[in-house]
Amino acid sequence: MPESPNYTTVLDSDSRRAPVRVAFVTRRTSPHVKATDDPFVMTHPETLLRVAIATEVLMILLSVVSLVFNAPLEGMADPIQTPNPAKAPWYFLGLQELLHYFPPIVGGVLIPTLVVIALIVIPYFNINIEAGGLWTKNRARRLRVLTISVIVLTIGLSILEVWAILAPTLFVAALMYWTAGTPPDSGGRLRRWLTSKPLPFWIMTWFLIEAIVLTAIGTLFRGPGWSLVWPWGGSL
Repeated sequence: MPESPNYTTVLDSDSRRAPVRVAFVTRRTSPHVKATDDPFVMTHPETLLRVAIATEVLMILLSVVSLVFNAPLEGMADPIQTPNPAKAPWYFLGLQELLHYFPPIVGGVLIPTLVVIALIVIPYFNINIEAGGLWTKNRARRLRVLTISVIVLTIGLSILEVWAILAPTLFVAALMYWTAGTPPDSGGRLRRWLTSKPLPFWIMTWFLIEAIVLTAIGTLFRGPGWSLVWPWGGSL
């Protein structure tokens, strides 16, 4: 404050705009008493320039790789001789694995449709980005819900013999139980970090692990007749 401030009386709703004045806030205005200036980054040129640079670097890397290494292409397609096994591109092998375990209507239509609908709908929810850890509130009730969900999934996947999905599910559930009894300020660094994560983190982690496992099995461990084989040859 200056030693001899000159105060004047004005009508205003922003205290930062009139720092040395006495402002009378009317009923129909919202007083802006405490606020901070949030950092802004303009889309142009900052963001667009970074995207352009990243795109050019990626194009250069792909050009160098294509000049140095030959693409792993097979021979000309022959409709008379179908390859065994007939595999989809690597990014569809997880879906092809689902078709192996579930009926076509479930693995090829229902599950992908639910995933696409979730990707469309979830952004419209009012999600709290700064959500607290999963076990910070209602720990006992959430443990019961987790236990019931794990039991139901274990029984259902065991009956269908979908071990490739059951194993990651039990792994993620074990991590969740491991963090359930840990206070936020105790345990090792990894345990404290996992304890602070909300439910969406665990759901996304489970989804990514499932996708990686199914894709790896379809890429490395599927042989003739869609049987399980070792990556270096020989049946499992």
